[in-house]
Amino acid sequence: MGSREEATEERAPVGAEPSAPYELLRAVEVQLLERREPLRFEQALQLITLGAEHTPALVALAHRVRLAYCGPAVELESLLSAKTGGCSEDCAFCSQAARYRSPIQAHPFLDPERVVEAARQSEANGASHFCLVAAVRGPTPRLMDQVLEAVARIRAATRLKISCSLGLLTPEQARLLAEAGVTMYNHNLEASRSFFPTICTTHTYDDRFRTCQIVKEVGMELCSGGILGMGETPRQRVELAFELRALDPDEIPINFLNPRPGTPLGNRPLLAPLEALRGLAVFRLVFPDKLLRYAGGRELVLRDLQALGLLSGVNGLIIGNYLTTPGRPPAEDLQMLADLEMPVWRAVSHP
Repeated sequence: MGSREEATEERAPVGAEPSAPYELLRAVEVQLLERREPLRFEQALQLITLGAEHTPALVALAHRVRLAYCGPAVELESLLSAKTGGCSEDCAFCSQAARYRSPIQAHPFLDPERVVEAARQSEANGASHFCLVAAVRGPTPRLMDQVLEAVARIRAATRLKISCSLGLLTPEQARLLAEAGVTMYNHNLEASRSFFPTICTTHTYDDRFRTCQIVKEVGMELCSGGILGMGETPRQRVELAFELRALDPDEIPINFLNPRPGTPLGNRPLLAPLEALRGLAVFRLVFPDKLLRYAGGRELVLRDLQALGLLSGVNGLIIGNYLTTPGRPPAEDLQMLADLEMPVWRAVSHP
């Protein structure tokens, strides 16, 4: 494994701290809500380094932009770790890498009936979107057969929109998934190009970027985002947002590092809650019309401020458990949405 020297935290790059934050916020408001012009990199950098006293105004602006472009509804998704552990890659944040000694319950691809049962439960909990995840560098022929069978059974048993996350894809594998009825593929960039070598050495940023391009080329929707709080600087978070914008994903999941025992990032301190909210808000302003999904680590990092994430531009939630870490009971997230008077989006993928 290569060096994993952590990036030095920065409060604000030289010249990035605005002298008049409210003037900046007002200018961005006019730009996005009246002129419908995209946010610029320099503006995003100024916004993400605002202080605590200006964070409520930034959050409020992100919420207004979300409502203006996307409306009030929130889309719910659940994940299933259909194949857990034993991954050959060395992603520093991931407890499923075979080279780390993380306390997880590894298992091969689940029996199709268990997959269908999980999908039915997801639909009963209010989700419209179900994602099959396997911890692999990329799918083997056997894994592809197992996934295609599971997709067929889920489509027969539910009205869920189905996505997959199976690592790096070839064009032929992507085509097979699309033809089987997989409407979206998840492949996160995870981090900016400049920070990526710090967290992974067994494949490259370009490998991940190319899979994202392949997904779009075969006609599937693309779900691609990243993890905040791995030691990257605020500037590198903005770099990630704009690198993602070049891919034009349909959905952007934002995760917060939940340090896993036994991994290289296992002792990393949690991202501060207001810093996490600023990250969410800036991603919304960079992606005014996209689905921005609240994903892993939100319960741990935001704690009592979780509802504020939904007022910071988020319009999607992962409900239930994550891949190897527990989430909240779906009923608690549904109650949070009810308290915020945010309707659940009921879109489905097939009749």
